[in-house]
Amino acid sequence: MNRRNFLIGTATLSTALLARQAFSSAVLPNLSFSTLGCPDWTFRQIVEFAVAHGYQGIEVRGILHELNLPVCSEFSKQNLAATRQLMKDNHLQFANLGSSATLHYADTAVRAKNIDEGKRFIDLAHELSCPYVRVFPNNFPKEQEKARTMDLIAEGLHTLGDYAKDSGVTVLIESHGDLVVTEDILSVMAAADNKHAGLIWDVTNMWVKTKEPPAQVYGKLKKYIRHTHIKDAKVTGENIRYVLLGKGDVPILEAVDSLRHGGYNGYYSFEWEKLWHPEIEEPDKAIADYADVMRKHFS
Repeated sequence: MNRRNFLIGTATLSTALLARQAFSSAVLPNLSFSTLGCPDWTFRQIVEFAVAHGYQGIEVRGILHELNLPVCSEFSKQNLAATRQLMKDNHLQFANLGSSATLHYADTAVRAKNIDEGKRFIDLAHELSCPYVRVFPNNFPKEQEKARTMDLIAEGLHTLGDYAKDSGVTVLIESHGDLVVTEDILSVMAAADNKHAGLIWDVTNMWVKTKEPPAQVYGKLKKYIRHTHIKDAKVTGENIRYVLLGKGDVPILEAVDSLRHGGYNGYYSFEWEKLWHPEIEEPDKAIADYADVMRKHFS
């Protein structure tokens, strides 16, 4: 090859590589996974697996079965800087911190304890430059009127949003438990009325109970959605069995497409509930499979 042809070939290759990089960055999703799916892994194992399988973020729900993240050694004053550096060195971000703060309780002492937990997680998220903290409702108390329960959830979300306003953190309520009907979620978000509060769209939590079409749900909830939980399941009557992505009954990839084509640019976070359901696939298989399926779907 003469010098002229070499230079032409090199320029063409460089242009192709730049085009490929631009295309990839435009179409490939931001992927994260929840540590709920790997409860027996150390934080370093979690980071190494994320890197090996092309993830961009980690959603921390617990480490080695400890769900109270502020007491985890990785987030102590002595180790916090090293933990941040480990993430930075591996080009990873904290996508979300999953608290256990539950907002539907009316009892004053119980409510105060849960609000306090939410605040401690907001403080930790600020230290980690993590944009989101998850809070949630579970099954609504049977002895409490639904309207009262929803008011309590909205009030708690507003309170925590106010607390987070100068932290760079947004507090996200998850579609979870009995808060899974689109109109109920809209009611809570409107009542909370706080720019530092948003929504985690857990598609499967909603669909297995309501069967609302994902495109329809997304159209209504879009302005509140900041983060997602993505998983699939087989549904037989009241029985829900979690399966690998695309192998279940949930129209999960339709929901992904609604997000993708609707301008969502946050994380598609795999929530493999291994801690709660030890019988499902092991995390090394499930978390690797999720990344492969999502990249193939987007490409």
